[in-house]
Amino acid sequence: MKRAPKRIGINVGGGYVAGINAVIAGAVLAGHELGWEVVGIRDGFDGLLYPERYPEGGLVKLTPHLVENLSAGGSAILGNATRTDPFRVRHVNPENMVEEVDRSGDLIARISAEKIDAVISVVGPQALSILFRLHRQGLRTVCVPTSVENDVAATQLSFGFNSALSFAVDMLERLRQAAQSARKIGVVEVLGEHAGWLALQAGIAVCADAVLIPEIPYDLQKVAAKLTEKIKAGRTSGLVVVAEGAMPRDGGHAVGETVAPDSLKASLSPGATGEGGSHVIERSGRVAQAVALQLQRLTDQATYPLVLGPLVKGGPATAVDRQLGLAYGAGAVQALNEDQSGVMVAFQPPELKFVPLAEAINKVRTVPANSVFIQIARSLGIALGN
Repeated sequence: MKRAPKRIGINVGGGYVAGINAVIAGAVLAGHELGWEVVGIRDGFDGLLYPERYPEGGLVKLTPHLVENLSAGGSAILGNATRTDPFRVRHVNPENMVEEVDRSGDLIARISAEKIDAVISVVGPQALSILFRLHRQGLRTVCVPTSVENDVAATQLSFGFNSALSFAVDMLERLRQAAQSARKIGVVEVLGEHAGWLALQAGIAVCADAVLIPEIPYDLQKVAAKLTEKIKAGRTSGLVVVAEGAMPRDGGHAVGETVAPDSLKASLSPGATGEGGSHVIERSGRVAQAVALQLQRLTDQATYPLVLGPLVKGGPATAVDRQLGLAYGAGAVQALNEDQSGVMVAFQPPELKFVPLAEAINKVRTVPANSVFIQIARSLGIALGN
C-alpha cells in the first residue's frame, strides 16, 4: 500500500489561460482539509531544475490564506512551462555546442529531495505526454486538462475553454457591428489548429454567415455563393469565422496563398513553417488573409481579415471556468487521496472522473461529423464550406 501523500507540488505547463489560479486554489484548499502541505513549482519544472534562477526560491509555499486572496483573473502565480521539456533540455556542452540532454532523472531526484510525494500538473494536450513518461519513471502525478481550443481527449470540457469562448463571442459581436458600419465582409481567424470547437461554437453564438473548421475541408465557391445570395437580398455586410487550421477541400494551402518552400528565411529561422511571405514564423492570420482575399474576388464585395489569436486567452475567467477550476483542483487532490496516479481529471457530465493518461495522450478531441453543434449550424443556415 502506498502511503497517503503529505506534501504535494503543483505546477502549470503550457501557455497562459484565464483563471488558472482557480485550479491552484482548489488544490490548495482541498489539500489543507486533509492536512497536506502544498508547494507550487515555478515555471513548470524549472523551479526544481534551475532553482538558481529564482532569488526567492524555485518553490512557493501555498496556503489557504494566500490562494483565497488570489485574483481569478490575474496572472498565474506560478508562471508556466512554455519552453522546458525535462526529456529534451538544451544546454551548452564543453565544446561550446548546443545539445539536448535528458534531465528527467535529475528532476525525479529533485522531487524526492524536496520530499514532494506527488505532483499535480495543470497542462495542455502536448504536455500530457511528458507527464505520462515521468509517471512511468516513478513520478506520482495527477493532471488537470487545460486548453482554450477544448481539444484535450477524454474530457468534454477543458479548463479555460469557456472563458475563451465567451471572449471570442464578445469580440465577434463587436466585429459584426464594425462590418455592418463599413459595409464589408469581416473574416475573423480564431484559435483552432486541429479542432474547430472555438470557431464553431462562437460562430453559432453570433449567427455568423459561415464557419470554417479543420474537420470540414472548405470550398470557398460555396461560401461565396451563400454570401452573394444574402447580398442580393439586401445585405451589405457579412461575418465569416475561420479556425486557424481550416484547409481547402483540394488540400494544400489556403486558396490564394503564396508558397515558397525553398525560402532562405524559412530555412534559417527556428520554428519556421517552410513557407515564404509574412507568415514564415508566425502562422497566425495566414488563413484569414487568404480566405478574405479569395472571397473578395468571388463576391466582388470588400472584405477585411482580422485575427483574435491569443487575445482570447486573456481577461477574466467566466463563472463556469471559476467553478470548473476549483472542482478540477479539488478533484486532483481527491484522486491522490484515493491512491490514484498517472491519471487525468476529466469532466464527463455530470461527474468528474479519473482517466488513465494513456487514454488521453497522442489524441485530439475534434468536432465529430454528427456533432449537435454541426446540426445547429446547418439549421441556422450557417455555411460550413461543404
